This record gives sequence, structure tokens and C-alpha cells, in this order.
Amino acid sequence: MSDLPLSLLVALAVVGLAVLFVVLRSFHSIGPAEVGLVAKRIGRRLPEDQLVALRGEAGYQADLLMPGTRFKLWPVNKVSTYPWVQVPPDHIGVVIAQVGTSLPTGAKSARYRPEFGNFADIRTFLDNGGQRGVQRPVLPPGTTAPLHPIGFVVATTTTTFGELVSQAAEDAIGQINPEALKVFNITPVGETDLVGVVTALEGPPSGDIASRIGGFGDITALEQGATSPIQVIQAVLASKNDLHDNYQDYQAFLDNGGCIGLQHDPLLYGSYLLNPFLVRVELREMLVVKQGEVAVIKSYVGLPTEDTTGAEFKFGSIVKPGHQGIWSEPLRTGKYTLNPRIYEAEVVPTSILTLNWSRATSEAHDLDARLSPIDAKSKEAFDFSIDLQVQIHVPDTRAPKVISMVGTMQNLVNEVLQSAVGNYFRNKLQSLGATEFIEKRDSVQAEAEQYIRSYLDRYEVETRGVYIQDVVFPTDLVQVLTSREIAAQERETFANQRSAQEARVALEQQRGVADMQAQLAQANVSIEIETASARAAAARAEGEAAVITTTGNADAERIKAIGSANAEAEQKLGLARAAGFEAQREAIGPEQTALVAALREIAGGHVKITPDIVVGSEGGILGGLGALAMRALAAPGADGHDEVTANDAERPEELERPEG
Repeated sequence: MSDLPLSLLVALAVVGLAVLFVVLRSFHSIGPAEVGLVAKRIGRRLPEDQLVALRGEAGYQADLLMPGTRFKLWPVNKVSTYPWVQVPPDHIGVVIAQVGTSLPTGAKSARYRPEFGNFADIRTFLDNGGQRGVQRPVLPPGTTAPLHPIGFVVATTTTTFGELVSQAAEDAIGQINPEALKVFNITPVGETDLVGVVTALEGPPSGDIASRIGGFGDITALEQGATSPIQVIQAVLASKNDLHDNYQDYQAFLDNGGCIGLQHDPLLYGSYLLNPFLVRVELREMLVVKQGEVAVIKSYVGLPTEDTTGAEFKFGSIVKPGHQGIWSEPLRTGKYTLNPRIYEAEVVPTSILTLNWSRATSEAHDLDARLSPIDAKSKEAFDFSIDLQVQIHVPDTRAPKVISMVGTMQNLVNEVLQSAVGNYFRNKLQSLGATEFIEKRDSVQAEAEQYIRSYLDRYEVETRGVYIQDVVFPTDLVQVLTSREIAAQERETFANQRSAQEARVALEQQRGVADMQAQLAQANVSIEIETASARAAAARAEGEAAVITTTGNADAERIKAIGSANAEAEQKLGLARAAGFEAQREAIGPEQTALVAALREIAGGHVKITPDIVVGSEGGILGGLGALAMRALAAPGADGHDEVTANDAERPEELERPEG
């Protein structure tokens, strides 16, 4: 080699160094989480609509260099390293292809095929007709993949992986809200249950307000059989989200007939990987029907309206569940996943509802929040403020008709009840005097209840009670009534005081009686003894009187009998005497007969008619005889109680004979 010219040696050295340099530059070290992108400088020209060379054309090569030391001849090939795509936990990665065929007109995203996998193989993507633009699947949290940095750009919340070489891709990245690149979670907020109302941003139009996969053909089939309204409601509530994995498989959504726009089936609790370019979710409160309530459903989607109420009902259409209109069957206690954008639920309390026309409102609801005390004037123009309470009840079976007539329960209270109740009390009070209203408050309340009951019957609402809670009287009237009441209270006070004094007098009297109780008791005992003695004496007297009466009656009867006998004897004696007198008169003469008769009468009566000593003049033999007879009659006999009897008088000859 020493024979070689120096210049040749230098040239060889230079060539060797160059080859060594080329060889050294051709070895590329790819990190463990990197890929090597090969850009070929020499080769056939790529088609104008292609960014990546599949067959050795000049440009970005489809094949990537995997981690390790790799040889790519320099300077024919340029190798650039890019990190692998890494999606953080609880985030998603949106894939935007910068290679592939153009999207169809009107398309917003590229059609996906299962062969594409996670887009790690660009050849498979391109060979199977991959399209440029936003890809429908998203990369799930925690994904680590060697994506082609020219073929695909991946947007995450932290960074963008890949090389932006397409203006369309750059524009798409600029439209993404970083918050939309997180896993979408639906969870309760406190005590509030939520559902996710979905709006699809791509697909054919459905022609409906909300798209339901398969339409309502299943409801039509159910109606043709003997199906209850409850079964129809359950079919409407049945979600078809399992056909497309809750919008996470957007390609399956479109393949199963999904359409653009508002979706019928909402999302329930869970975590969802949703492409923000294709799905938008709005959190809305779930329909919760509590105990003592029903929900009347106003449906804006479904089968055509077919009214079931008949021609006599002119307040809207009541339809079977599954049709557009107010459902005839309300929803009862439970939680329902109806889309609140297309099913409006009016919750109707079926328990007794208390409404207050006052400053306070009910704690159970706020339907009476706009009600205030009723202001009215009496016949004398006194201003009254009336606090009123009305209790109503809406039967669950009538709730659809009630809502069809008034729209909402709030309308029932504010538009129907407020005007009817307020006007009734204003009119009633104007026909009454102030004091008359106060005196007739109970009757006014009863009449008001009857009126409101009749009024609400037209709206299928029951009235359970009307109560006048409080009445705020005018100041002038209050002063008059207060003065009157004070006077009445004073009269009552004076009357009470008088009663108290009378009670005090009675107390003192009772106290005196109590003090003399012993004497009073002794006196009462004495009275009882005397009363008993008097009763005994009276009884004894009554007995004696009875004895005397009986004895007297007997004596009277005896005397009467003796008298009768004596009378008869006297009559006979008289006749005998008359005959004797006549004989005496003829025998002794009239004077002696008269004398004898007088003596006989005196003797029969035992009457002493002469004194012991008689002084008289001589009057012949009659006078001496009379004196002698009188003396004999006055002096009883010494031995045998001698008396002058009628027999003696009948023997005058013996009288004229002197004693021995």
C-alpha cells in the first residue's frame, strides 16, 4: 500500500471515512416508547392525494421503526423519532387520520372497520379503505400505542401526538374542547338523579323530533295484541342503547339505523367513552314520581295522535301510551328514564293538597307561592284582609284530564283557583256589613266551600275543605269592637264581683252555720224527737178518737133504741094516764086530778121544788095537803128511801091518812 500514491491513499481514507460516516448515520436508536418515522428522499413519486408511501416511493414510509437499533441507509432515508401515543387515565384520545380516501359528501367522520384495530398498522388502514378525517372510535384511557405520526394525529387533554401536515386535521384539533376529551361520567348530584340526553352529530336525518332506532313499529305491534297500557309504557321505556354500546360504538349506531339529531334513549349512570365530534350529552334530571303523586306524560314523539276521549271532551287529546299527546295512563311511584326533551312530565299530587292564601306557603310544595291574602271591602267600605286555606284533591285516574284542561298544576292554582276564590270572597263581603261578616263567618265559610266545590267539579278536581284562617280587620272597626268588648268584659267583671260578694255572704252564712253546727244538730234531733212525739200523740189521739167514735156510735144506737122503747112506753103510759086521769077526774074531781098529775111529773123528774121550810097561809084542805105532800117528797124515808111516786099519787086516800 506504500506504493500507492498519497493522493489515492487520501481518497481511500476519505471514502472510508465517508462510508463509516454513512454507516454510522444509518444506524438509528429508537427508544423503548418511541417509533421511528422513515422519510425516503429518493424514489418514485407519490400520487398527489397520498402522504405515505406504501411501495417504496419517495416520502414518508408506511412502515415504522420499532424500539431498538435500526439500520436505514443515510442519506437516502431520514429517520425521525416520535413518542408512542399515551392516553392518561380517565381521558380519551381522538384519532384524526391525515391519510386515506376522502370522506363522502356530508360525512363528518370516517367509516370504521374492525380491521383498523387501534390504528397502529397504517398499511391495514389504507389497504382496507381507511378515510381521512376524524375517526369514529376513540382511544380508551391508558392506551399506549405506536401510531404512525404522519398517518394519524391523536388529541388528548395533555398533548397532541403526531405531526400535523394537514390543514383539515389542524382545524379539527382547534375545535376540540379539552374538557370533552375526558371520560363522560353520569352520577347523581346529591339527592338528584340524572340522565344523559344524547344528541348525535352525524347520520342520516330521521324526520322525527327525536330518533328512536327502529321507530315505533314495536308499539304498533303491541297495540294489535291484547296489551295493557303498562306494557306499552315499559316498551317505550326500554332502551336500545345496547345495540351500539351506549353510543360508544358509533359505527354500530349508524349501522343499526341511528340518525342524526336528538336521540330517544338517554344514557343512565355510568362512564362513557364518547367521541366529542359525534356525540353531545346534556345532563337532565331524571323523572322521579314520589309516593302520593302521579306523572301525566305529554309526549311529543310516537305514533300519530288518536284521541280516546270522544267528541264531548274539548280540552285537547288524551291518547294511548306510545302516541303523541297526553297519555291516558299516568306514571305512578318510581323512577323513569324518559327523555325530558321529548316527554314532558307534569307531576300531579294525588294526596290532599293544601293551598294557603297567606304570607306563608306550604312546606310540601310551592304551588301557592304566588298566592297572597285576599283583600276585600265590606258593604260599609271597610277593608278586610282574609287568610284562607283550601284543600283540594286530584284523583290519579282523572289527572290526565285535569292537565289537559289547565296545562299544569301551577295553572290550576294561579289561573283557575286564585281568580275564582278571590272574586267569590270579594263579592260576598261586599254584600255583608263588617260586623255581619264577623258574626256569619262560619256560614260564609260553608257557602264558600260549596261554591268552590261546584266550581272545581268542572275541572275534575275534588274540594276537601275551605277554611278561613285569619281575618285582619280595619283599624277603625277594631277600635269600635275593642271598646265594645272592653265594656262587655267590664260588665262581666262587675257581675263576677257581685257573684263573688254573694258567694262571700253565703260563705259567711255557711261559716256561722258551721259554728252552730252542734246546736243545730241538737235542735234538729229535738225537732225530730218532738216530731216523732207529735206523730205518736196524733196516732194515739186518732186511736182514742176512733174508740170514742165507735163507743159513741154504740151509745147512740143504744140510746136510740132506749129512746124508741121509752117513746113507745111513754105513748102507752100516756094513753093509760089519760084514761086514769079521766077516771080520777070523775072520782075526785078536776082540781085533785090536776094536783096529782103535777106531783107525778115532779116525781118523775126528781126535781126539788120546795125549800126545807115552807111558810104559807092557811088555804083550806088543798093548801095543807099540798104542803104536806111537798115535805114528804123533799124528805127521804128513814128506812127504805121513801119517795112519792106516781103509784102513791094514784092513792090519794092513803095520802090523806095521817101517819100513825
